[in-house]
Amino acid sequence: MLLGLSIETFTLLHVVISLVGIATGLVWLLSAIGGRWLAAWNAVFLITTVATTVTGFMFPITAFTPALGVGALSLAVLALAVAAHIRRWPVTYLVTASVALYLNCFVAVVQAFQKITALNNLAPTGSEPPFAMAQGALLLGFVALGWLAIRRRPIPA
Repeated sequence: MLLGLSIETFTLLHVVISLVGIATGLVWLLSAIGGRWLAAWNAVFLITTVATTVTGFMFPITAFTPALGVGALSLAVLALAVAAHIRRWPVTYLVTASVALYLNCFVAVVQAFQKITALNNLAPTGSEPPFAMAQGALLLGFVALGWLAIRRRPIPA
């Protein structure tokens, strides 16, 4: 039981929060590239991304794993993002929010390769070229999106 929920229900809640964070983050980032600041979408993205990271640490921990490392990195980046948002440092916020969104998507790709049979058949251990290519494309895509958002530098409302 986690927060009074079965592990299955808690896992489902964690996944739903994560998907909402990814979806709202992508809408917000694409709007930022267009020069618009969607404050409500940004708030939902930030809140759900923090919630995703925090709930990830609520699962039973028996040893240090790469997932815990990504979670710790995400928490640090999100702390900087929140501070940058409060201080109205748009470039710092755009960079840190883009990194936080990338980390959430990185984990989603890892999970997809673990849980979706067709992808798992391509990269059963996560060290095969299809997995590396997917993660490389994701990283390059986020570097490009983040750079474009910084160039447009929308002003937070």
